[in-house]
Amino acid sequence: MEPRVLILMLMGALSVGALAAVFLMPNNSDKAKQRAKNLASRANAGKALSNSGEHQEAPKDRRKQVQESLSKIEEKSKANAKKTKVTLRQLIEQAGLTMTVRDFYMMSGIMAVVFGGIGLISGQDIKVTLAMLLIGGLGMPRWSIGFLRKRRQKKFVNEFSNAIDVIVRGVKSGLPVNECLKIISRDAQEPVKTEFYLLTEGLRIGLSMEQSLERMYDRMPLPEVNFFSIVLIIQKQTGGNLAEALGNLGTVLRNRKLMEGKIAALSMEAKASAVILGSLPFMVGGLVQASSPGYLNPLIETQIGNLILLGGGTWMSIGIFVMKNMISIKV
Repeated sequence: MEPRVLILMLMGALSVGALAAVFLMPNNSDKAKQRAKNLASRANAGKALSNSGEHQEAPKDRRKQVQESLSKIEEKSKANAKKTKVTLRQLIEQAGLTMTVRDFYMMSGIMAVVFGGIGLISGQDIKVTLAMLLIGGLGMPRWSIGFLRKRRQKKFVNEFSNAIDVIVRGVKSGLPVNECLKIISRDAQEPVKTEFYLLTEGLRIGLSMEQSLERMYDRMPLPEVNFFSIVLIIQKQTGGNLAEALGNLGTVLRNRKLMEGKIAALSMEAKASAVILGSLPFMVGGLVQASSPGYLNPLIETQIGNLILLGGGTWMSIGIFVMKNMISIKV
């Protein structure tokens, strides 16, 4: 083949390859346009982010305020925990009684005289009479206040979740928090009605919400009241959805109550065992005394018998105390 023909064929092949490259290769102009569009959108997004920096800092600021509020509340709780024990005046107030400390001591003296008189009239030994005097003057009045205090707190816990629901519904319907508190102070059951009435009265005379809630916690020292105070204080200081927060709190309180009911049901067998074991010595002693009068007199009339009774009563008291702690589970 001649060189000229070979050169012409090579040039033709190159021309065909160039045409094929032009018409058959994918067109990258669309991709280039898309890439330029993406770069432009990123630049616009960067500008938008830089312009909305203040809006991004708002959640961070609110989170910081919430953390500061929680730290202050925690410090105040630790400070309150370091205070002295509850005074007699506070116990009387928490029991819902209107008497003063002076009235309490007068009633304690009257009960001491009554119990001591019963011991003297019935011809008891001087030691037994003194024991009855101490029980009437110191034991029975304190036990009565403690019983009334626990019963009042139990009633408050049972009704407190309903009061929170009233606040949630009122806030969702547009009522202010103070008006919701007034509704509870008028329509709720005791003792929630009295506690919220004192709360609204404190706000009316010029106390802050934090001070009024602190006084409410002093009158009703319960974890539920503490949770309620924390939610209201944080919402007042940092803002937020109060209805949602209180709704969650109401759910938590109902779950706590349900858990306490389950624990009480599960521990009922242990409580029944403790009652049976505690009453068994007295039942057996009564049956023995009824069937054989005078058989147990040495336990009462002799010194060794008295020591045996004292030792048995001590060990039985320790056993009852241990079993009580084992079945007393706090949620």
